[in-house]
Parts: sequence; C-alpha cells; structure tokens
Amino acid sequence: MDFTNIKWSNKTYNELINYLYTLRDTTYKDFNEKIVNSNYEVLGVSVPILKKLAKELSKTDYKSLLKVIKFNTYEEIMIAFLVISNIKDYEEAIGYLKAYLRCIDSWGVTDTFASSFKIIKKSKERAFLLIDELIKDDYTFSKRLGYVLLLDYFIDKDYLDSIFNYVKNEESKEYYVQMAISWLLSVMYVKYTKETYAFLKNNKLNNFVICKTISKINDSYRVTYENKLKAKTLLNQ
Repeated sequence: MDFTNIKWSNKTYNELINYLYTLRDTTYKDFNEKIVNSNYEVLGVSVPILKKLAKELSKTDYKSLLKVIKFNTYEEIMIAFLVISNIKDYEEAIGYLKAYLRCIDSWGVTDTFASSFKIIKKSKERAFLLIDELIKDDYTFSKRLGYVLLLDYFIDKDYLDSIFNYVKNEESKEYYVQMAISWLLSVMYVKYTKETYAFLKNNKLNNFVICKTISKINDSYRVTYENKLKAKTLLNQ
C-alpha cells in the first residue's frame, strides 16, 4: 500500500485495515493469540512488520491517523503506540500516550512501546515523572509500562534507590505487574549485584516476585555461577 500523500479519513483507514489483513500469518496468529493474552482480535501480523509499517505511517499526517484509528484489533493498538513512539515532540507523544493508555490490555504492547520510545533518552527527568505517574496508577498495564520503562532506560546508579522504593512499596498482585518487577530486578542483579542482593535480602517482597526474580537470574548468561548460587540463598529466608 502506498502511503505517499495519503489523507486520513474513515475510508482510507479502512483501506489500511484491509491491507493489514493481507499481511497476516495464520500460523503466527495462533501462536501470538496464546502469548499476548489480549481481549482484542489478533490478526497475526508480526512485530517487525508492524514496526516497519508504523515507521511509514509516522511520515504521513499521523495526527489525523490517530484521530480515526479504531482500536478494534491487537495490531491496530500496536500500530497506534508504535506511531506514538515515533513522535519527535516529547510532550505531544506523552499526550497521546495518556489519551490512549487504557486501550492497552497486553504486555506485548507495553513492552514493544517501551523499547521503541527512544525519545526518553533525551528527556529522562521528565520521563521519570511520567514513570512515577504510571506506577502509581491502579491500572495493570500503566504499572507494567512504568516498570518496563525503568528496565529499558533507568538502570543506573542515579536511579537505584528510587527503583528499589517503587518495588518495595508496590502492592499490586497482578501477574503482569509482578512479572515486570521480577524481570527488572533480575536485570538490576546483573549490573548491580551487590546492591540488588542487599535489597532482596533486607526487604520482605512478595514470594512470587522473589521466586521469579531468582529464576530469571538463574537463566541469565550474564550472571556468574557463584552469583546465581548466592541469589538462590534468598529462597531460604
């Protein structure tokens, strides 16, 4: 489909949806439906294809596109957030993110958006305020997004204490929140083993989070055998 000089309307948006159907892979659809666990229809278009498509769409009048987008399928939501991740103006991008945040119902969208939202690297102070807002939100995928953004962009000395405080004070028992925290802690253990071990040892965290964190540490090729054994001792606390 040629997007050159396209003007977005309900008609041209429907043409985009029809084009999406031509990109679907039924085998991938069956696989992806099981892992993304979305309530939306899953067409079966792979993430690399969606990223390439979103890059092209971002060069069009994306403001008009985001006005007519329907959010009827998993892929439409993914495209919307990938287009948002490509917006060059940080405040504008955050405005769209907040407006459509409640449309997300899958870890696939939060995690793909987070890794694609590179503008955060240039706006870390403002982005940390956004993360604070996301983590304090009651919505599961707001929290998930907040923790994954920490994982992708904020694992360094300046933010360790703040990250530990978020984890220590987190009360959500939602699976996708706890899995994000476990993933975050396991990566922190790789880079800041001493500090992360001390945090895990000295704070009574949810047993699920502890077990999953240690499991991920044990699966990591970046953790020495000795440090894996050390992490396992936390199971006996």
